[in-house]
Amino acid sequence: MRPGKSVLYAMLAVLLWSTVASAFKLSLRSLDYLQLLFYASLTSLTVFAVVLLMEGRLRSAWKRKNLRSALLGAINPFLYYMVLFKAYSLLPAQEAQALNYTWPIMLALLSIPLLKQRITAGQISGILISFVGVLVVATRGNLLSLSFRDPLGTALGLGSAVIWASYWILNLMDERESTVKMFWNFAFGFLYTALLAASTHRLTIPDAAALLGAVYVGLFEMGITFLVWLKALETAETTAKVANLIYLTPFLSLVLIHFIVGERILLSTIFGLFLIVGGIFAGRWKDHQ
Repeated sequence: MRPGKSVLYAMLAVLLWSTVASAFKLSLRSLDYLQLLFYASLTSLTVFAVVLLMEGRLRSAWKRKNLRSALLGAINPFLYYMVLFKAYSLLPAQEAQALNYTWPIMLALLSIPLLKQRITAGQISGILISFVGVLVVATRGNLLSLSFRDPLGTALGLGSAVIWASYWILNLMDERESTVKMFWNFAFGFLYTALLAASTHRLTIPDAAALLGAVYVGLFEMGITFLVWLKALETAETTAKVANLIYLTPFLSLVLIHFIVGERILLSTIFGLFLIVGGIFAGRWKDHQ
C-alpha cells in the first residue's frame, strides 16, 4: 500500500477527532455527563461488535482471558469519559480540551513508577514547558494571580489526562488484538455505566437531537475514528510519520469550537496550547539529539 494512504487515514482521523470537543459541548446542553456516556458507549460497543461480526471474529472473541477487560473497561470508557464529560460540562470546551491534551506528559510521569523508566533531562524540560501552558490556559493568562475560573473543572480536565495515560500503559501490557480489546472494554464499561445510570434513575430516553449528538460522539470519538487511526498506523512505513499528525487536532478543534459552539477563543488558550504541545515535542527532540 502506498505510504500516502497512511497519511490520508491519519488526516481523516484528525479531522473527525477535531469535531468531538464541539460535539461534547453541544450534547451536554441536553444530556448530563452520565447520560451522554451511556448512549455514546452503547454506540461504540455496537460499532466494534459489527466490525467483529463482519470479519467473522465475533464468536472467536469470546475467551476467558477477556475478563481482564473488567478492569480496563472500568478505566476506559467508564471512568475516563465520566471525568472528561464532567470537565466539559463545567469548563469552556477550549479549556477542557487543552487540559486533556496533557496526557502525553502524564504518560511520561506515570511511566517512571509503573514501567520503571528513567526520566531524562529533555523530558523534564518538556514537562515544565507544558505545565506552564496548563497554567496559562487554566488562569486565562493571569499567571501571577493563580486564580482558576473553575478549580473543580480544571482538576477534572487534568484528571482525565492522568486516567487516559494510566489506561494507555495498561493497554500496552495487553497483547490481545485491538478491536477485540475495545469490544470487551466497552462491553464492561457500558455495563458499569448502565448500572450507575439505572441506580441513580438517570436512564431516560432523550429527544432526537440529543440522542443524535450522543451517537455522533460514540461513532467519531470512541468508535469509527479509532479504527481509522489504527489503519493509519498499520499502513505507515513508520508510526512516527503519522503519529505527530494527531497534535493538529486541538488546533483544528479550536476553529470548530469557535464557529459551531460559539465560544470566543482566548489568546491565552492558543498560547497555552502551543506551550503544552511544544513541551511534548521539546522533550522528544532533546532526547534524540
